[in-house]
Amino acid sequence: MFAAKNFFLSGGAAALAAPSTVEYLVVAGGAGGLQGGGGAGGYRTASGFAVSTGSPITVTVGGGGSSGGGNGSDSVFSTITSTGGGGGGNFNNSTTAKNGGSGGGGGGADAAGHAGGSGNTPSTSPSQGNNGGSGFAQSATGPAGGGGGASSAGSNGSTSQGGNGGSGSSSSISGSSVTYAGGGGGGIYNNTNIGTGGSGGGGNGGGGSSPGTSAQNGTANTGGGGGGAGFASTGAGGSGIVIIRYADTFAAAASTTGSPTITVSGGYRIYSWTSSGSITI
Repeated sequence: MFAAKNFFLSGGAAALAAPSTVEYLVVAGGAGGLQGGGGAGGYRTASGFAVSTGSPITVTVGGGGSSGGGNGSDSVFSTITSTGGGGGGNFNNSTTAKNGGSGGGGGGADAAGHAGGSGNTPSTSPSQGNNGGSGFAQSATGPAGGGGGASSAGSNGSTSQGGNGGSGSSSSISGSSVTYAGGGGGGIYNNTNIGTGGSGGGGNGGGGSSPGTSAQNGTANTGGGGGGAGFASTGAGGSGIVIIRYADTFAAAASTTGSPTITVSGGYRIYSWTSSGSITI
């Protein structure tokens, strides 16, 4: 755990020292769905990360990918980068499912069900995401795969059912348990059996005959993937988030930018960014 090392000012008043390590959560932006669901943004968390005193540390919060299969953007804290989610694929494979922190779901139609994208790209240990599900080969409805999530892969499309998005992972770094980085649900043509979004902000897929039911966007600041759709509008990915904390026996940060939310709760100083900035310890 964190060990406080105080020193004394003249007159005997104790001044709190700066921390030498912090705990972090870095979630990248989720991807947009196409027919397949969008992959969740990469999810990385750890404690004991070494920080230096007096130098600004970069914080980048990745935006969600655009509807129509856009990849999410990376989130960064210092040297830790979480990779944006991979966009969903199309029914005719003219747009293949993309790789990312979690991979996008593949499309499914005609004679081939197209593969989902790969997660944990580039490779890190531990993993920051999972693969998207594959589409199901069925020309009438073309059920697509769900986007991958932080804790599980997206489901494959099956018969007349779009694949569900992969589940996200929970974290209590903010002071309460929140689930992040769920994959988007897979879409479907001429059918309403859409894939549901994964826990952690994944958007549901869309379906039905033209114009059909639109897919949902991924939830902002969770890194959730957007839902895929057939005839209807597809979902955009949710933006990411960066949170750090350390014991409140250490001094508050010297300065911050990007307007983080700052709380002192449960024995911690907690800094949460939903837009890019920096922190000087």
